[in-house]
Amino acid sequence: MELCQDQPLMLERVTLLLFMHGIIQFLTPWSDGPEYVTQCPIPSNGSYTYQFNLTGQEGTLWWHAHSSFLRATVYGALIIKPRLGHTYPYPKVYQEVPLVVGEWWNANVEEVERNATDTGNPPLESIASTINGFPGDLFNCSQDKTYTLKVKRGKTYLLRVINAALNEQHFFKVANHTLTVVAMDAIYTEHYNTDVIVLAPGQTVDVLLRTNQAVDSYYMVFTPYRSSNVGTNNITTRGVIIYDGANSTTKTPIMPILPDEHDTPTAHKFYTNVTGLTTSRHWVRVPRKVDEDMFISFGIGLETCINPGPGRCVVLNSRLSANMNNESFVLPKGKRYSLLEAFYRNASNGIYTKDFPNKPVFEFNYTDPALMNIDPADPLAFAPKSTKIKTLKFNSTVQIVLQNNAILGAENHPIHIHGYNFHVLAQGFGNYNSTRDERKFNFFNPQMRNTISVPVGGWAVIRFQANNPGIWFMHCHLETHLPWGLGMAFEVENGPTPETTIPPPPANYPKC
Repeated sequence: MELCQDQPLMLERVTLLLFMHGIIQFLTPWSDGPEYVTQCPIPSNGSYTYQFNLTGQEGTLWWHAHSSFLRATVYGALIIKPRLGHTYPYPKVYQEVPLVVGEWWNANVEEVERNATDTGNPPLESIASTINGFPGDLFNCSQDKTYTLKVKRGKTYLLRVINAALNEQHFFKVANHTLTVVAMDAIYTEHYNTDVIVLAPGQTVDVLLRTNQAVDSYYMVFTPYRSSNVGTNNITTRGVIIYDGANSTTKTPIMPILPDEHDTPTAHKFYTNVTGLTTSRHWVRVPRKVDEDMFISFGIGLETCINPGPGRCVVLNSRLSANMNNESFVLPKGKRYSLLEAFYRNASNGIYTKDFPNKPVFEFNYTDPALMNIDPADPLAFAPKSTKIKTLKFNSTVQIVLQNNAILGAENHPIHIHGYNFHVLAQGFGNYNSTRDERKFNFFNPQMRNTISVPVGGWAVIRFQANNPGIWFMHCHLETHLPWGLGMAFEVENGPTPETTIPPPPANYPKC
């Protein structure tokens, strides 16, 4: 199929929800967005008004559909500027430029998801990446569909880089230029100079680009970082930065030297070297006393094949089914309430249970390479379907060890928590060992994020204070994994005052 083919996406009678990715939504959980978690889908020809405050947040976030694969086409940048009278904690820039990388299918994305759900197999791969909607000049018929940024020499530009792709993590480079990281996930960082940044789906990175090179044209390139050996299409995409006065019509832009797509050391160096800016007006100190200590192992597993037949359930004669702590999350579709409304109305019976385990049901060597070839008869391979949540006391401090497992293959997973930013205390490879690894905790200036890319075959430790009442989803931000059940939810109880209690839902709150 030709990428240049003009095929408008037909989405007739669509029901969907929008999610403001990274917005804390304090006391406005009704505007959070994930379907059947905080809301039921807005029906076709229906409407819903999202209302929320942006107190205490500034920087680059984004919004997207939270109705599974519709996120492939429904998304955009969400930029929060400082209050009047406040400035950025970095030198004044000449221009701010959002750069949003996405994925593109030459197919109806609803059908792509439906086919994967029906067959129990991995979904059809995307065939292109885009920068601000442009596929770039590496694809057929796309010479006039390349994103171009014209710059002046001697200026400083703020690039607000957003990974809106469904499934691909990305390296990002600009030929011959050094980038200075100043924020991640709308939280300011210590300035960090690098020639390459890495973003998992859901993450944002703000960088300063100083146009201090010769007057010329330079490629900016997004190329996949693949932590697993699963074969996928080559969807590298590139745009062009053109200096004012450069001859851009006859000369090919300068191309950067790109990392190998499996360059985990480079990715891990970036993910772990950036630290938080403790002098920022929005900095939050790490809470030291832990009230809830959780260990969550997660990855891909199997479930019994439904309606077997040609082309169905081709992975070990089973369906793919992800899980956390051997529980494969099921959204309460077809129920009377969303999880949030059930919580608000004290009507959780038949909607969800409050027994999500604090640690894996089975303890094992989580990163054992032999798990890639697991026997389908092994109980580790299968996880029961459930809608289990974890209840947290208001204002309690929660620490979670996020442990990747290698069942059916190790992979770098981006884990996102709705309603919260969290401190990343440490990250590493292999099985987490508290005796060894607690010594590595950074309590002074750890990075804060809303989406953590847990290292392939490794772990990360995060910590946050549960001071935002409501139901908050924690899930993998690889869209292929979410329908399979790689998620869970927190039920954060109301606080002791009206100012810490969830208000009633809006009048036009979508009903199930």
